[in-house]
Amino acid sequence: MMKAVLVVLSLTFIFFSCKKDQANFDLHYDYFGLLPGRFVEYNVVEIHHDINQAVKHDTLRYQLKTLIGDTIIDNEGRIARRFIRFKRENPSQDWVQTDTWTAIIVDRRAELVEENQRLIKLVFAPTEEKEWNLNTFNTQNELKAYYRDIHSKVVLGAQTFDSSLVVEQEDFFSLIDYRRKYETYSKHVGLISKYYKDLKIIGFDTSNVQFGKELFYNCYSFGFQ
Repeated sequence: MMKAVLVVLSLTFIFFSCKKDQANFDLHYDYFGLLPGRFVEYNVVEIHHDINQAVKHDTLRYQLKTLIGDTIIDNEGRIARRFIRFKRENPSQDWVQTDTWTAIIVDRRAELVEENQRLIKLVFAPTEEKEWNLNTFNTQNELKAYYRDIHSKVVLGAQTFDSSLVVEQEDFFSLIDYRRKYETYSKHVGLISKYYKDLKIIGFDTSNVQFGKELFYNCYSFGFQ
């Protein structure tokens, strides 16, 4: 009889311990910043390289704003959030809406549908062992991603982000190609910076760019509206 009671007590303890562990297990979904009304503003530098054009290396500077809107049905028929993008040339101008994308967290994935291309931006919970293909759900070439600097502090200008992580997307260097891509996400905000280079070069020389694109985002403001 006593043995049976001990077994029951042990099973009860295990059950409630597991429930407690599950309740305390944080998947860190808030790195994707999907609360409605959340906005993030960026300073952007965009460089286009084409040696056949009159302006061979054309640099654009502007500001970008993203806003999490109300619910919408995405291109997979799921209930997602509107991911609205605005642009302006400088702070003296009004924001002009340019795109409405969709964003969703499903099956421990953060997905963003941009220009009808569904991308896996994050997988949860973030660990250094995780690796995934950003282009699993579209027709683009495989692009493996993984995490580094998980839950680290990042300073961008006057902004300090106490818990951030980096999603490494590509680091390739050859005689004629240079591709370097990664994004940084912060808790309760989402994307705070982007580093993108996809270049055609000559003779391993990254300063001798023939064609390609560079794109850099840096967050300078965020909040709710």
